[in-house]
Amino acid sequence: MFNSIAEFTEEANKTGKSLSDLMIEQEMAFSQTSFDEVWEKMEKNLVTMENAAAKSIEGDGVFSPTGLTGGDAVKIQKYRAAGKTLSGDRMMKGVQDALGTNEVNASMGVICATPTAGASGTLPGVLFSIDKTLHLSREQKIRFLFTSALFGMVVANNAMIAGAMGGCQAEVGSASAMAAAAAVEASGGTPDQSSYAFGIALGNLLGLVCDPVAGLVEIPCVKRNAIGAGNALIAADMALAGIDNKIPADEVVEAMRKVGRNMPRELRETGLGGIAGTPTGENIKFKIFGQTLKV
Repeated sequence: MFNSIAEFTEEANKTGKSLSDLMIEQEMAFSQTSFDEVWEKMEKNLVTMENAAAKSIEGDGVFSPTGLTGGDAVKIQKYRAAGKTLSGDRMMKGVQDALGTNEVNASMGVICATPTAGASGTLPGVLFSIDKTLHLSREQKIRFLFTSALFGMVVANNAMIAGAMGGCQAEVGSASAMAAAAAVEASGGTPDQSSYAFGIALGNLLGLVCDPVAGLVEIPCVKRNAIGAGNALIAADMALAGIDNKIPADEVVEAMRKVGRNMPRELRETGLGGIAGTPTGENIKFKIFGQTLKV
């Protein structure tokens, strides 16, 4: 099993194999299953992502049981149709699907955790956005997921992917970095460029706190997936343009781990600090639960 980003990028450069191939081979060896079985499981993940994005824009959209979130993906779809987006239609397509997927999660729908449920919108947002530009084949979309998984595995094993452990930098931050790296490979970039994109994206969100209002994965979690998608697309473009990252990707992961360990508990998914600790955030919590939550 690969223990670092430097290890698998070196292997890819040496063998000429794609990063997605390395992940597939590793999963086959680890799970003792065939290529077809590994591929089929990942394709199911893709189908789940596609279904969630599609569900989010049916009718007026999907809404959470609390009513705190929902319907924003439909608003973005209508806004895009007007043709006056400031950041471009392709970027806003990513925002739409990032918001929409996380709205499906908040509404108790079926999503694919990438790497967590709270960060489930970032990666499909990026994938479906670049598909509008690159017109990816089915195989390329599935390989995108394998590449992102390779980077995510290293983050999970060397740092953390849970907001309760390291803040939202570990969830949306990791998802954004994973998506950026995969987007580079899908665009024909090199393994090193994928590594740079990963480092840029994760570094941009270093220190992002996890502060869910009322302890629910809704506010500000849903909108942070949109920011994660936009950040990933920008980081991927920077890397593809030839911009490197002076701090190696593995060192960025280690920095994220240290920052996460130093975060006070109020900023690690307890719903006590940050946005959750604002007067409005406290009022929302009281309206939902009728009392102050004890953590």
